Amino acid sequence: MVKLTMIARVTDGLPLAEGLDDGRDIKESEFYKQQVKALFKNLSRGQNEPSRMSVETGPYVFHYIIEGRVCYLTMCDRAYPKKLAFQYLEDLKNEFERVNGAQIETAARPYAFIKFDTFIQKTKKLYQDTRTQRNISKLNDELYEVHQIMTRNVQEVLGVGEKLDQVSQMSSRLTSETRAYADKARDLNRQALIRKWAPVAIVLGVVFLVFWVKTKLW
Repeated sequence: MVKLTMIARVTDGLPLAEGLDDGRDIKESEFYKQQVKALFKNLSRGQNEPSRMSVETGPYVFHYIIEGRVCYLTMCDRAYPKKLAFQYLEDLKNEFERVNGAQIETAARPYAFIKFDTFIQKTKKLYQDTRTQRNISKLNDELYEVHQIMTRNVQEVLGVGEKLDQVSQMSSRLTSETRAYADKARDLNRQALIRKWAPVAIVLGVVFLVFWVKTKLW
């Protein structure tokens, strides 16, 4: 099944549109969205990547096409037919270019074409069930072949094997530093409270002692 759909400008990685309902049934959906954004950013650096590629990530596969300086990407289950995934992207590309083509280069804010979600959701529904006659016909379409489209691993594409370890180490270090800072803050607060209330406690103690001594003497 189609899980995520995102569209971005290749020149700077600016996200232009995405499926708003996507990812709700996916654990760690934000993790995969971050991978997509990292991939867009990687493409914006001028990496010489193919205009069509499949990128494996965990139990899913990113499929993307680049056309007219725009990247159309979807994430599907590994079992979902590759041919359908790319035909789904072709449908999105054709409509996006028709409706928004003249405004793509001038878009200045993220998700400037968020209303395109309506078409994304409508088209996604057509591709969800691979057993419909429509999709069976597309699978049997010999004029649309995807065998030559390269499949790679997400770490290979992003070159993050070592970087992920560095990020993990940095995250652990930041977590430790945050905990140490929190402990230090608690200690400082405790000391401040002691300094604030210690004189009061001493005065009360002296008053109590004087009162107790007077009681004994009388």
